[in-house]
Amino acid sequence: MPDDDFLRSTLRDQWHLLPSEMIELPLTLMSRGWEFAAGGGRFVARLTEIGARHRMEAGLAVAMYLRGRWVDAGEPVRTLGGALTVATPYGALAVLRRLPGRRLDGRDPVDQQWWGERLGAVHRALQGFRHPGLRPWQVLDPDASHLDAEPWLRGTVTAALTAATRLTVTDHLTSGVLHGDPAPEMFVLDPSTGRSGLLFCGAGGTGPLVYDVAAAVAYAGGPEHAGEFLDGYRAAGPVGADELEAALPVLLRLRWAVHADLAARYDCPQGLGVAREALESMPG
Repeated sequence: MPDDDFLRSTLRDQWHLLPSEMIELPLTLMSRGWEFAAGGGRFVARLTEIGARHRMEAGLAVAMYLRGRWVDAGEPVRTLGGALTVATPYGALAVLRRLPGRRLDGRDPVDQQWWGERLGAVHRALQGFRHPGLRPWQVLDPDASHLDAEPWLRGTVTAALTAATRLTVTDHLTSGVLHGDPAPEMFVLDPSTGRSGLLFCGAGGTGPLVYDVAAAVAYAGGPEHAGEFLDGYRAAGPVGADELEAALPVLLRLRWAVHADLAARYDCPQGLGVAREALESMPG
């Protein structure tokens, strides 16, 4: 993890931003973030692994596209050299202007409605969007060596991937641009205006949109805790209720398999335990 001094020096050298304060944002599955003030404005910095740099830049292009279609999204800030991201020893770093408002709380029923509605609106606005940095959905490698970390892991991950593959082959699922990591903290609500928006889009590639829904449901604590989120999504998103009902359990299992895969890859026993508990508690 980069320390505070490294982040400050990178922001100064690459963006000519001098943070007066930096607050680390809640941890998400695919990236890390910080909020900071500089030069009278507020910004968000996101860091992802270097192999995901092109996906991150596609996500920044998504933000610019959304802003042109009346969907509030954090505005990417280019470096002094005109780049969207910077490669660092810790990963690829990007900076966006911080939208006004507070981050959503995934445990709050009203915030869940906003959360689901905004994710649905983003999915709908991005139908037809194309970018060379977006790759087809490839979430797991069942032959990866790190899946030998625990005896249960490879079989569980392979079974989840097989079920999801079968689903995408046999069912016609609604596909499009995936956020990839739509945690509630990625969305904000401005109480003074009633406007809600997207802080950051990691752009997880293109694939079945229900995978994004499943990722959000996992953040909410499971389907039994995500009713308001799902209501908000159904009202605004392009995926029908029947498809959501059929695909969500399979892709929720896959999302937790992705969580387990990442925890094993980065040697995080706590994350692996959380994923195993979630997978074992799911029916089927």
